[in-house]
Amino acid sequence: MRVIIMGCGRVGSALAVALSGHGHDIVVIDRNESAFQRLGDDFAGRTVQGVGFDRDVLTEAGIRGCDAFAAVSSGDNSNIIAARVARETFGVDRVVARIYDAKRAAVYERLGIPTVATVPWTTERFVTALGETSTAPVWRDPSGGLAMAVIEVHESWIGVNSLKFQELTGARIVFLQRLGRPVLPEGRTVIQQDDELYVATPTANLDHARAVAADVFEGAEQ
Repeated sequence: MRVIIMGCGRVGSALAVALSGHGHDIVVIDRNESAFQRLGDDFAGRTVQGVGFDRDVLTEAGIRGCDAFAAVSSGDNSNIIAARVARETFGVDRVVARIYDAKRAAVYERLGIPTVATVPWTTERFVTALGETSTAPVWRDPSGGLAMAVIEVHESWIGVNSLKFQELTGARIVFLQRLGRPVLPEGRTVIQQDDELYVATPTANLDHARAVAADVFEGAEQ
């Protein structure tokens, strides 16, 4: 994919390096040229200096041919404007905005623009929201024995309850992202289409849990 990232702070630079490492074509926009130093000497993408919601700057960055756009500057207003310009003016399908204000975030989630707050797994969340599945745990306890990760499930798991999922995978669903909102599941909570599952499991079981969840659910009693 070609991905444009507006903002080269800690999140923007980490996201750019992560996606570039996955082989994607990355362009980073920032108004301060010195910010690009965070990308390091090995960064294979391109940088554009300027305001990330300026149409000429976006055109220079190649937004007319890009697949995804992430607005991750430190300002809510700038991110909101940039996300809307990318979506509404240039027709970019995959747009993600970093928004600190929870009320604003809820509004934009309803408009179909995924938002990410300042949480420890921000970079991993962006990677997922932009359509690139991450296999790295989003959290690991200091001993390394327990991990929390995002797990993809085969569509055949839709309708399976949380308790059955845990029984078959060995991974407990800590929470779901459903329609832009977090859901704390009970044992009878069923997996729905487009749910994003955050699970906790012993680190040694993580690969097994991923494999079981990605396979066809055989229809055991729920």
